[in-house]
Amino acid sequence: MIPEIRWQDIVDIVIVAFIIYRVFVLIKGTRAIQLLLGLVIVMFVFALAKRFELFTLSWIFNSFIGSIVFVVIVIFQDDLRRLLLALGRSPFFRKISYVKETMFLDELANACLVLKKRTMGALIVLEREVGLEEFMEAGVRFDAEVNAELVVSIFQFASPLHDGALIIREGRIVSAGCVLPLTTADEIDKDLGTRHRAAIGITEVTDAISIVVSEERGIISYAEHGQLHSNIGTDELKKVLKDVLS
Repeated sequence: MIPEIRWQDIVDIVIVAFIIYRVFVLIKGTRAIQLLLGLVIVMFVFALAKRFELFTLSWIFNSFIGSIVFVVIVIFQDDLRRLLLALGRSPFFRKISYVKETMFLDELANACLVLKKRTMGALIVLEREVGLEEFMEAGVRFDAEVNAELVVSIFQFASPLHDGALIIREGRIVSAGCVLPLTTADEIDKDLGTRHRAAIGITEVTDAISIVVSEERGIISYAEHGQLHSNIGTDELKKVLKDVLS
């Protein structure tokens, strides 16, 4: 007999599906997805050991499974933190109008173009759902609209803030001279400097998107989910930001 499906069962399934979807969105493109795949393989081998009565292997996996909760917390601590911080925060462009969004993208792209032409290094981070408050503590607080001249002046070599990162929240500059975590990935280009490593690092521990202008090569790049996309034009940059943030 087919069991009767209650409306509560449908709500239950939808909520669980949404939670699983959000978890996968947050860890997509990060090292956590590889670790998750490793855990799935471990569980699969454990099931095979049980099925074919491999007692020694089963005993080893039983010991491992007993502490799986603590293993998951240790392995996924950064991603669990991202998930918890993301709860209740608004998407980037929810609070600004289409006109302000367009002006913001134009000003930011123009600033990057000027920085590129002058071969001035820059690191700009755009906050999304996960808050960046902890990375602003070492910086200087702002509350200003994104303006090309202001952005360029912050990254002038004579500026005391030029070595740090500029953080933007909801279309406004909120902090400059910020210190970001460096990437711990082993497979990145060894020629990348500290600025590029920080641009990648902040996208590994949060869902932010970062823009970096190379001082040596004079090219614009952006990082998302721990991946660096190099040598892009300003039109492509605006398209990427619009697609990602809106």
